Amino acid sequence: MHLQWIDWLIVAASLIICFAPALFFGKRAGKNTTEFFASGRSVPWWLAGLSMVATTFSSDTPNLVTDIVRRQGVAGNWVWWAFTLTGVATVFFYARLWRRSGVLTDLEFYEIRYSGKAASFVRGFRSIYLGLFFNCMIMATVNLAACKIAGILFGLERWQTLMAVGILNVVFATHSGLWGVLVIDMVQFFIKMTAVIAAAYFAVQLPEVGGLSGLVDKLSHLQGPGGVNYLNLLPDFTNNWDVAIAVFIMPIAVQWWAVWYPGAEPGGGSYIAQRMLASKSEKDSLGAVLFFNVAHYVLRPWPWILVGLASILVYPQLSDIQRAFPNLDPKLLGHDIAFPAMLKFLPVGFIGLMVGGLIAANSSTILTHLNWGASYLVHDFYRRFVRPHADERHYVFAGRAITVVLFFCASSMVFVLDTAKDAFDIILQVGAGTGLLYLLRWFWWRINAWCEVVAMVSSFVVSLVFLALNKSGVAVSTHIALVLTVAFTTVCWMVTAFITPPTNRETLIAFYKKVRPFGPGWKNVREEAGISDSEAPSVHENIPLALLGWVAGCTMIWSALFTVGNYLYGRTGYALALFGMFIVSGLTLVRVMNSLWSNSSPKDAAVS
Repeated sequence: MHLQWIDWLIVAASLIICFAPALFFGKRAGKNTTEFFASGRSVPWWLAGLSMVATTFSSDTPNLVTDIVRRQGVAGNWVWWAFTLTGVATVFFYARLWRRSGVLTDLEFYEIRYSGKAASFVRGFRSIYLGLFFNCMIMATVNLAACKIAGILFGLERWQTLMAVGILNVVFATHSGLWGVLVIDMVQFFIKMTAVIAAAYFAVQLPEVGGLSGLVDKLSHLQGPGGVNYLNLLPDFTNNWDVAIAVFIMPIAVQWWAVWYPGAEPGGGSYIAQRMLASKSEKDSLGAVLFFNVAHYVLRPWPWILVGLASILVYPQLSDIQRAFPNLDPKLLGHDIAFPAMLKFLPVGFIGLMVGGLIAANSSTILTHLNWGASYLVHDFYRRFVRPHADERHYVFAGRAITVVLFFCASSMVFVLDTAKDAFDIILQVGAGTGLLYLLRWFWWRINAWCEVVAMVSSFVVSLVFLALNKSGVAVSTHIALVLTVAFTTVCWMVTAFITPPTNRETLIAFYKKVRPFGPGWKNVREEAGISDSEAPSVHENIPLALLGWVAGCTMIWSALFTVGNYLYGRTGYALALFGMFIVSGLTLVRVMNSLWSNSSPKDAAVS
């Protein structure tokens, strides 16, 4: 694909608009680690929320959604739509607790919640496990998508793409810290959304597609692999039970609470926790997570889905993509590459906007992961265990150096991955079984650091066993492997909670006084701390209200998502009914949030 001069001008303008503001934050970011990794804890809710959305809108996300749509239809997206339950639960049960904890990273949490050598071990181990290995795998999937897109658009080799995105991302990640990442994310979000909406519009207008009505009519008469109906918003529970279990029943029943996945962690974590911890108040923390979930699940998916559906008509088989792009490396060929393949139909000017948007999509995610990973490796490993008494400027310098190392490590992993969906499945499987622990550790004093160790080890070992079985030809379905991993891991850490020494009482009492978790799981600790029921957190009396907010929030998001879908399909009656549901659930959500905040105790308000 050849870009005209106006396309290159638009690409350049997009990059300047995105990255130039970040240059002004270099001096501020270099002051100390709180500024470099947490923006001085002064981020407003809208900026934190936009950054969360932009981070999860990476260059591999459209590819992943296209892969899902081509293989399992629109309903296949329930594998990630189900995480709405996780995200909204974070809003009502965890966002305020994270902000009260006052930690710089979510790994620092371990040494205020647990005690002894086990707490230090968990913090140190997870700083390497998540900050280096897991983080690099995620960045590798993002850069793999960038390589596929650049291969389609410009015929670039993997190393050429990695060098280009590496120079851009590493320079700004090391220079501007989290402040720069947040500002870049804010601008990039609007550029990316404009670009993907344009891609969807021109994809649907192709002669092979015939507009929205043509798209719906033609796909209504086609069946995907295993008889999948491409347009269904819910899987077929009568004729394709195996697919329904894999893409809907398991995600809704088990996956959302049992699996650790970056950006949708049970109880919040990783860069979501980083944004909550950087927020200037509890209210901003809560508002940021709520805005993120609405934008993440309602605003973004349908442009990607429309491109994926149109690609089925334009490139029915992978061989059609190979014929259209004969110079494409066969190793990069997969259903996920259909998204960049559809970009060849963009007119002059919009190609430049899309290239700028894709660069922005890659950078928003990579910049966040570089800063987040460096925060773990510097604050939770290097500062904690290697050199604990250096000055702040030394740790900022270490953060900048580690940022460079992280990108090179992630780039090396690009050469061992094939598709975005494969990486998504691996991450889900390795994180299976730990989610329930991350939900309950805030509300049950008996969970200790050894539970965390056992959960990580057991989940990882069982996941490796299933991966080895699949490689050896003994196929185990994904949902069966997930259930078995979750069951085994949960039993292991639950038993550990009762047979290992509990966290010492001083640590538990200090944690309770600082974070003020609610619920009956802390009753004994609260009594030992000398805190009466009347002095307990006011939200303790509002668990039913928080549950109502959770249900209303999920209903609002899903009804809005499917209102848009049915409108695009031309199903006006369904769209109006769902829109009514959206209005009712949205009003309920607003009333719940106002009630929760109006009932906050003076101590809660003081923290905010």
